[in-house]
Amino acid sequence: MTIWQADFYRRPLKNELDQALWELLICDQEGNLKASVLCPQAEATADWLKDELIKLAASLPERIQVFRPQTLNLLETACQSLGIVVEATRHTPALHQWLERRSQDYPSLPEYNGQPYQPLNLDRPPPLPLPENLWGDRWRFATLAASGIAEVFKERPIPILDLPAEFLPLNLGLASDLAVPGIVIDGGRQSMRLARWLEASHPYSLNFLAGAPDGLVLEAGLVDRWIVATFEDSEVRSVATQYENRKQASRGLHFLLVQPDDSGMTYTGFWLLREYPT
Repeated sequence: MTIWQADFYRRPLKNELDQALWELLICDQEGNLKASVLCPQAEATADWLKDELIKLAASLPERIQVFRPQTLNLLETACQSLGIVVEATRHTPALHQWLERRSQDYPSLPEYNGQPYQPLNLDRPPPLPLPENLWGDRWRFATLAASGIAEVFKERPIPILDLPAEFLPLNLGLASDLAVPGIVIDGGRQSMRLARWLEASHPYSLNFLAGAPDGLVLEAGLVDRWIVATFEDSEVRSVATQYENRKQASRGLHFLLVQPDDSGMTYTGFWLLREYPT
């Protein structure tokens, strides 16, 4: 399957009529640039996008990945009649690299408007409490040996399993004895309901946020945020800090495991997650 990654949004540029400019940037998963086109903001529509894609018709992909909500809405409309599936995902590393590279070029362009610009910033809402009907019995920080993740979870009959091949420790070049951090939730009677909700929400990462109280926040979808737990215990904060340090050591790799109880006999859902630096 041919997959591209695309972004279409306002840049720190303006034309000779003082109109804000948007840029369509498209690359493949290997980082090969397919398109970089500017247009005035007033023309930044799904029809304009469709016309630009048609110009690339000789090599259109089966799927286009998008991380920005504003791009998603326009691109879905543009691709409806082109037979291209549009996938909402935060995992667009090749595109992120191109956006960072392009942001360094803008100040040297005659269209540059001098405004500060962060190419990967998105408006993220404050985190919402996890719905009460999804609360499990308990949760805890945990680790898994990098060498055992693929073998253990590929062989178990887990109803909901998200184990992307590109996230496997071996494919990331991680040491086999590295402790990969994660969160385990004993869901009790809510175990399957919670796992299905998570599956529909598309988990991206689980982060410790220090505050009053401290919290564990699930990043999901493109910009969704959910409070999984809060705590004020200093010992838990220490373990949470170690969890974040381990995430850095594992190149952002971590996991979420939902199970009925701590017997180790059955698992309900497992997600291997990777948070990219932004």
